[in-house]
Amino acid sequence: MPGDNSETRDTIVSSETPEKRVRIAAVGDIHCTKGSAGKLEPLFGSVHERADVLVLCGDLTDHGTVEEAHILAREVAHTRIPVVAVLGNHDHEAGVPEKVAELLSEAGVSVLDGDAVEHHGVGFAGVKGFLGGFGRSTLGFWGEAAVKQFVQAAIDEALKLESALAHLKTERRIVLMHYSPIEHTVLGERAEIYPYLGCSRLEEPLMRYPVDVVFHGHAHKGTAEGRTAQGIPVFNVAMPLLLGNGSATPYLLYDV
Repeated sequence: MPGDNSETRDTIVSSETPEKRVRIAAVGDIHCTKGSAGKLEPLFGSVHERADVLVLCGDLTDHGTVEEAHILAREVAHTRIPVVAVLGNHDHEAGVPEKVAELLSEAGVSVLDGDAVEHHGVGFAGVKGFLGGFGRSTLGFWGEAAVKQFVQAAIDEALKLESALAHLKTERRIVLMHYSPIEHTVLGERAEIYPYLGCSRLEEPLMRYPVDVVFHGHAHKGTAEGRTAQGIPVFNVAMPLLLGNGSATPYLLYDV
C-alpha cells in the first residue's frame, strides 16, 4: 500500500487539510459464521481508535442465514463509530437478504441499497452491484430473455448507484459496493472468472458524478488498488486480500 510517511502502511492520506480529514476504515468479505461470536473484536471493538467511519463492502455473512446475521449484529453493536454497509452475494445465499439488512439496521448500521447517507460531512452512496464483465467483454443486452434479464440486473444496480449519487449534496463522496466497477482490481483472480467479479456498467455513474474514492470487495485474490477511466481511486478491500498483503489491520484506512 502507498503512504510510507502516513500513520501506517494501510493509511492513505488525501490532500485535505488535517482539520478537515475524515478517516475511513473499509473492509469487505468478513464472512461471519455461526462460530464467529466473540472473534471479531479487532474489527468492531477497537476500530473507533483509528477511524471515524467504518465501511463494510458486502459478504458480511458466510451463507446469509438469520443465525449468522444475529451474530454479526451483536458483534457490530460494539462499534462506537458510524457503520455504513452494503450486502454481497453471500448475504443473499439463504434467500433472506432483507432480514440480514434488518438485523444490521437494528444494530445501528446504515445498510445501503441504492441509498445514501452522510457522516461527518462526507456522503456515502452504496449498492451491491452485479456481475457481467468489463470493457468489450461486458455481456450485452441481446439474445435470449434469460440473458436480457441477467444484464438488466447489472443495469438496475448501476441506475440505483446513479440515483444515490444524485441525492448527495456533500462535496466529499464515497462509493461502496461489493462487486468491482473496474477490471484492474480483480487482476490476480483466474481470468475465466473475471465476468463474475464485477461489471463495467457500475463505472458509468462514476463518470457523471464527482466521487472521491470507491471501495469494493468480492475478489479475494485480486489487486488492492486501481483507478477508473477518469482517475477515481478504487480499492479492493476484501479482508482475505488485505490480510494476505500483510495489512496490520483487518481493514484499509483512508483519509478524505
